Amino acid sequence: MPDLIVVSLEGWDQVWRRNQHLVAGLLERDPALRVLFVEPPADPTHDLRSKRRPRVGAGLGEIDGVAPGRLHRLQLTKRMPRRLDPRADDRLAHGITRAAERLGMRHPLLWINDPGMAVLAERTGWPTLYDVTDDWLAADRPAAELERLAACEATLMRLAREVVVCSPELVRRKSAVREVTLIPNAVDAAAYRRPMPRPGDLPDGPVALYLGTLHRDRLDVALCAATARAIGPDASLVLVGPNALTTTERELLRAAGVVLLGPRPRDQVVGYLQHADVLVVPHVVTTFTDSLDPIKLYEYQAVGRPVVSTPVAGFRDVDDPRITIASEEHFADAVSASLPARWRFPDGIEGPVADWSERAEAMGRVMGRIRAA
Repeated sequence: MPDLIVVSLEGWDQVWRRNQHLVAGLLERDPALRVLFVEPPADPTHDLRSKRRPRVGAGLGEIDGVAPGRLHRLQLTKRMPRRLDPRADDRLAHGITRAAERLGMRHPLLWINDPGMAVLAERTGWPTLYDVTDDWLAADRPAAELERLAACEATLMRLAREVVVCSPELVRRKSAVREVTLIPNAVDAAAYRRPMPRPGDLPDGPVALYLGTLHRDRLDVALCAATARAIGPDASLVLVGPNALTTTERELLRAAGVVLLGPRPRDQVVGYLQHADVLVVPHVVTTFTDSLDPIKLYEYQAVGRPVVSTPVAGFRDVDDPRITIASEEHFADAVSASLPARWRFPDGIEGPVADWSERAEAMGRVMGRIRAA
């Protein structure tokens, strides 16, 4: 297998997502593979606007704990906003090619998850795989940003030798442009079914728990606040995951009694899921969320807990007696009714779930087709 450069929408941190699981699986399958994992660039100007301490990118380094010596990371710096520097993406692409040269990656395969880096495929001519995990063209973004993303995606749909999508809805949307391959998400089934102790920071009493990134593109903040008020004070709504909400949204949740625990490492989140009384998915239902294949569906199913979800893609499509689909109007009542848990871990974990090893094997086949071409 040639060297692989992955341009990701997310950093490689302790909260593992699709890209980390797939890359780790590919490295395990092929001891000769080397990977450069390109994280989103640091944006000091945006940090200042968001009243955070500005920071610059960490540069080129190794990622510890996975395939020693074969997994590298790169974080560059976007010095100026695109509206002030029209060549910002060109500069980032140049930084990636320089890092590849430093690592001796002369003819890498390019895996693009961030459509904004279409310019890298154009500049280099490297054989490209476009991995679509969210339909950003349907997201709530300014018109200029949507126009830029549409142009980038059009370039990738034209240049990429293979296009992979994660959900049936994305198959429907993107196959209207060209042929795509469906590789859904999954879970590390063995890890999620290994009993873990109850985390010490879980509140006493019944717990309704959400695991995932807190972002207004997905999370219905008002519904979370209403649910916390409805089940309190005898039970708690707990949100575990990276927090991308505004200060106003966070204050609204805390005022309603929601417990915000922040992100937890991947080897710890299992304990939170196993010891919740009910797992919840208070997501907005939009054209954007309809494109998703939520990883939490597989994680929730693996631990066998009862689930209450709004009618979002993934959860509304499975036949699982543990999952209750509730409208926004009836969501809080459904959570309250589910809190006297009908299952106790490990009860309910007998059903089959898709494992990340299967998805890494499927991605390896796609990459094999690119090599053969």
